[in-house]
Amino acid sequence: MVITSVGEDAHRVDALLDLGGDERLADGVRQLATARPQSVMWACTSGSFVFGPDGARRQAAKVAAAAGVPASSTSIAFVDALHHLGIRRVAVAASYPQDVAEHFVRFLAADGVEVVAMGSHGIITAAEVGTLEPDRVQAMVAAADHPDAEAVLVPDTAMHTLAIIDRLEAAVGKPVLTANQVTVWKGLQLAGGVPALPGLGRLFEAVR
Repeated sequence: MVITSVGEDAHRVDALLDLGGDERLADGVRQLATARPQSVMWACTSGSFVFGPDGARRQAAKVAAAAGVPASSTSIAFVDALHHLGIRRVAVAASYPQDVAEHFVRFLAADGVEVVAMGSHGIITAAEVGTLEPDRVQAMVAAADHPDAEAVLVPDTAMHTLAIIDRLEAAVGKPVLTANQVTVWKGLQLAGGVPALPGLGRLFEAVR
C-alpha cells in the first residue's frame, strides 16, 4: 500500500481535484513498482467521483497504463459492485458536505443508479472522519436508510467500516456497501478472483 501525497485535507471540490491529480497518482504508482502488484486501486472515493464518470475512468486508465496492470478506483468500484448485486436504488450515508455528496449522487446517476435518500454530515477533513466510533457510523447508516433503497452506500475510505459491515447490514436489514469494502472487492476482482470472505457483508457472499 502507498499513501499518495495530499495538498490539503479538505472535502472541498478544489482540494479533491488536486488530490486526484495525475502527478500525485503517477508518483504513487512509481512507489508501488517494487511490489509488483497484480492490480492497483486508487482507494479514494471523493478524489475520483469529483472528476465525473468519464474523468474517473480516464484517471483509472492512466494508473493502469503507468502500472502495467488493471486498475480502478473506489467510485468505479461502487458502481461495479451495485451492478454485480443487481441493485439500482440506494440510500447514501455521506460524511461529506452537501455539495461534495451531490457529486457522488450525480456519479451514480450517470450509471443508472437512483439515490432515493441521502444523509450529508458536513465533515470537512478525512482526519475527523477517521475518528468516528462504530456507534456513530451505525447511526449515520440507519438515519440515511429509506424503505425504497435496496442498499445503503457509505462513500468515504477514511471511515473505519471493514470490521463492522455485518453489524451495519443487520441494523438496516439490507446490503451496506462501504468505500473500503468495495475497494478490496474490486481489486481482488481485477487480480483474478474474489473469494467468499465472512464478515465483509453480502457483497462478498455474492461471489460468481
